[in-house]
Amino acid sequence: MDNFNFYSPTEFVFGRDREDECGEYVKKYGGSKVLIHYGGGSAVKSGLLDRVKASLEKSGITWCELGGVKPNPRDALVYKGIELARAEGVDMMLAVGGGSVIDSAKAIAIGVPYKGDFWDFYRGKAPEKALPVGVVLTIAAAGSEGSGNSVITKEDGLIKKGTSSDLIRPKFSVMDPAVTQTLPAYQTACGATDIMAHVFERYFTNTKEVEITDRLCEAVLTTMVKETPRVIADPNNYDARANIMWAGMVAHNNIVGVGREQDWNSHNIEHQLSAVYDCAHGAGLAVIMPAWMEFVYKHNVMRFCQMATRVFGCAMDFEAPERTALAGIKAFRRFLHSIGMPINFTELGAKVEDIPLFIEKYEIGYGRSGGFVPLSSKDIAEIYRIAAKAEL
Repeated sequence: MDNFNFYSPTEFVFGRDREDECGEYVKKYGGSKVLIHYGGGSAVKSGLLDRVKASLEKSGITWCELGGVKPNPRDALVYKGIELARAEGVDMMLAVGGGSVIDSAKAIAIGVPYKGDFWDFYRGKAPEKALPVGVVLTIAAAGSEGSGNSVITKEDGLIKKGTSSDLIRPKFSVMDPAVTQTLPAYQTACGATDIMAHVFERYFTNTKEVEITDRLCEAVLTTMVKETPRVIADPNNYDARANIMWAGMVAHNNIVGVGREQDWNSHNIEHQLSAVYDCAHGAGLAVIMPAWMEFVYKHNVMRFCQMATRVFGCAMDFEAPERTALAGIKAFRRFLHSIGMPINFTELGAKVEDIPLFIEKYEIGYGRSGGFVPLSSKDIAEIYRIAAKAEL
């Protein structure tokens, strides 16, 4: 295990109707005027936004608001939010939504006190200041409610990139699993896929002797394998929703990734699909991650056998371990298909002829690849081709 620091200061406010308390937590963490940031109509139609505002009013907190965040959040709305927050004298961001809303709120939070272009932070510059961020979570997926990460798409060129800083870890996150019960099955499945991908990006490592985090990773993965079909079958299953919501946070606040080298190639490869087609990130990952596994598994066959046996219950073939490794990858793809995820380009709506465009954007956005197996542009193109023709 490698040396590490782990800092996770977010206060998690979990359970039924806890959104009614968000005003108290805004006040606790120093907010007096917040910018409520949200997405489409669901927060409004469900009455969640009204409950949040009532809680703020009860606590004497004033607010302004900015809606309209879309999946794969764009820089144009971030710029608008920065201007609004400055003009209104906002001292805290309050994201009411899922990962896209939270990521956009974080981008605004680091942009407000900065004199330059907030996109500098997505090109590698480290932020020095940020407005505090609070969250009322509406979907279990990105894990942004507990992480110091944010991903934004630059509309000029459709470049999708991330930044990371403890300054943008939320001060508090309100997590009510009941809020997620109205989500369509497809959105729920996309979220579940993203959660599993966050774990796999950490699980496939070259670091030796990381048994504790291996087992934590496997606990989250087996939970998702069990609970996702339950909520697809019964959207109102509160207990299954609760387990998934907490799994989403655990998957990405890095408790399962400390002390070990991580990968993140599947995310970076997928970002080109969601940037170009505006598809759901989880759906893109469902297509890319098993293809990446098929391309790299020979690098450490036994780690893939470990996944196959511990997570998907495959029998270990000691005479031919590669069979077990491939069986695990196949089981993962079958699971994704069973919860309604696409498994190839045709089902996702992607085009093989766009692979050169994806490579071009990858090279602009990321340059070189490291991780579990460093990948060349030629390697990444092959992963796209595997993803394009994947079958069960």
